[in-house]
Amino acid sequence: MSQQNIELVRNGYRAFASGDTATLMALFDEDIEWIQPGDSGVSGTYRGKAELGMFLMRLGEKSPTITPHSFLADGDRVVALSEASVGGESAQSAEVYTIRNGKTVRVQVYGDTAMMERHYGRKSAAAI
Repeated sequence: MSQQNIELVRNGYRAFASGDTATLMALFDEDIEWIQPGDSGVSGTYRGKAELGMFLMRLGEKSPTITPHSFLADGDRVVALSEASVGGESAQSAEVYTIRNGKTVRVQVYGDTAMMERHYGRKSAAAI
């Protein structure tokens, strides 16, 4: 099962890299939860495929790349150790995927939040 989960995640990276949105979105559960850390313009918790699709479109505006270097699996979790690049800048990243019934149900990203803020701007503070 762990190897199947790694292949599912690997296929997601391939689809993202090639711009194959249909294949990428098919790998996610309808109730996907994606957590993008920090205070950048793309940071936040996205729930469901509609919100995830909007996040990915916003993320894609800066043509980022993410290159996985290794995958570690334990049960229903896969960790991808990768390099994220945007705007000529690169940083190490880790993404933790939770897989159930052949679909990704949760993604938690651990990356360089300052780099994301430099390229996507900071979220505006809520008015008091």
